[in-house]
Amino acid sequence: MEHYFDNTHTPWTELGDGIRRKIVGHTADLMSVMVQFDKGAIGTAHAHDAHDQIAFCVAGSFEVDVAGDKRIVKAGDAFVAPRQVWHGVVALEPGSILLDQFSPRRDDFL
Repeated sequence: MEHYFDNTHTPWTELGDGIRRKIVGHTADLMSVMVQFDKGAIGTAHAHDAHDQIAFCVAGSFEVDVAGDKRIVKAGDAFVAPRQVWHGVVALEPGSILLDQFSPRRDDFL
């Protein structure tokens, strides 16, 4: 992994259904991933067996559900989803972006 992330020269990886991501950086214990959503794109509710997650809203807004607690998250807000906690999002604006932090690293993303 490089010591620097160059956003301009790092292409998006298309995930389908209006969602794309860029891996910002990682170590064995930590990973940062930028995820961009089209308006209405759904991050289907799920829980991680082995990963804690913090998602910081960089741009736009989302309806977020963490363990049945629904809220609107806007740029500058964040949510925490510890392992085993169900969470999902719906993008409310075009170009909405989350910066996801995972511990440990998501090897399935590499």
